Amino acid sequence: MSPTPQTSAPRHDPKVVTALRRFAISISVLNIFGYTLLGFEQPWTWPFIALATAYSLEIALEFLGARAEGRAPRYRGGGPKGLMEFLFPAHITALAVNMLSYVNDLLWVMVFGVIVAVGTKWVLRAPVKGRMRHFMNPSNFGIAVILLLFPWASIAPPYHFTEYLDGGFDWLVPAIIITLGTLLNAKLTQRMWLILAWVGGFALQAVIRGLLFDTSIPAGLAMMTGVAFVLFTNYMITDPGTTPSAKWGQIAFGGSVAAVYGLLTALSVAYGLFFATALVCGARGGFLWIADTVAQRRAEEALALAALTEPPARPAPAACPCPQGACACPAPATTPAEKVTVAA
Repeated sequence: MSPTPQTSAPRHDPKVVTALRRFAISISVLNIFGYTLLGFEQPWTWPFIALATAYSLEIALEFLGARAEGRAPRYRGGGPKGLMEFLFPAHITALAVNMLSYVNDLLWVMVFGVIVAVGTKWVLRAPVKGRMRHFMNPSNFGIAVILLLFPWASIAPPYHFTEYLDGGFDWLVPAIIITLGTLLNAKLTQRMWLILAWVGGFALQAVIRGLLFDTSIPAGLAMMTGVAFVLFTNYMITDPGTTPSAKWGQIAFGGSVAAVYGLLTALSVAYGLFFATALVCGARGGFLWIADTVAQRRAEEALALAALTEPPARPAPAACPCPQGACACPAPATTPAEKVTVAA
C-alpha cells in the first residue's frame, strides 16, 4: 500500500491571497478594456491561449512536484475556490506576458514566454525560512527572455494603452492605475518602501546620467509619466513573492533596480526595466543561497563545539533483578560525598 500523501500547507497567508486576487481582477479588467477601448494590438484570442498555457503548465508542474515531495498537490482539498486561488499567480503571469510583450504575429513566441515565466518558479529557487521559494519575478523574466532571444521583439508600445483615448482622457488610465495600485500595495503587499526607493532611485539616476553623460534630464524624468512605467511600478516590481518584506530589504531592492537600470541605459541597453529587475532578482537569489549555506555551516560548527565542551553523560546504574532487600544484590557504590554524609 502506498503511503498517504501529506496534506499540503496553505500556499499563502490570507493577506497575500487577497492581494493576488485583486492583482488578478485588476489585470483582467485592464485586458478587457484594453481590447475593447484602449487599443491593445495583439489578437483578442491570445490572452485565452496564454491563460490555457499557464493554467495547464502550473497544474502539471505542481502535480509532479507534489509527487516528488510526497505531499498532496496544492490545488486539491479546497474545492473550486482553492483551485482558483492556486491559479491566481499563473493568471497574472499569463496576462502580463501577453499584454506587455509585442512579438508581431508569432503566437509561439508569446507562448514560449509564458512557459518560461511559469516554469522558472520551479527551476530558479532558493531557501527562505526553511522552504524553497522562487526568487525570480516570473512575468518579468518571461518578457526578458523573449527580448534577449528574439532581438526583433519588443515591449508593447506606449500608445498600446491610450491609442483610442482623446480629449485629454489619456491621463485617466495612469491615474486609475496609480490609485488602485497604491491602495493595493499599501494595504496588502506592504511594498510602499520598495516603491518609494524605486521611484526616487529612478529620478536620481536620470539626473546623474544627465550630469555625467549630458543626456536630457527632462526626457529621462518624463518616462515616469508613461503608462508602462506606472504599470511596472505598481504591478511588476512589487511582486510579493520575489521581493523582500523587511523595510531596508525593500529599499535596497528598489534602489538596486533603479541603479542597474541607469547603468544599462548608460550602456545603451534597451528595455532596461526588465533586464535590471531580472539581474537584481538573480543577485537576491544568490544572496539567499549564500546566507543559507553560511547559516547551516554555523549551526554545524555550534553542534560540534557543544559536543566537545559538554562532559560525557554518566551511565545509569543497572537495575537489580533481585527482590528488594535481598542480600544477593550488591549495594550500590557510594560517591565520596555520600560517604562523608554517612560518616557524619
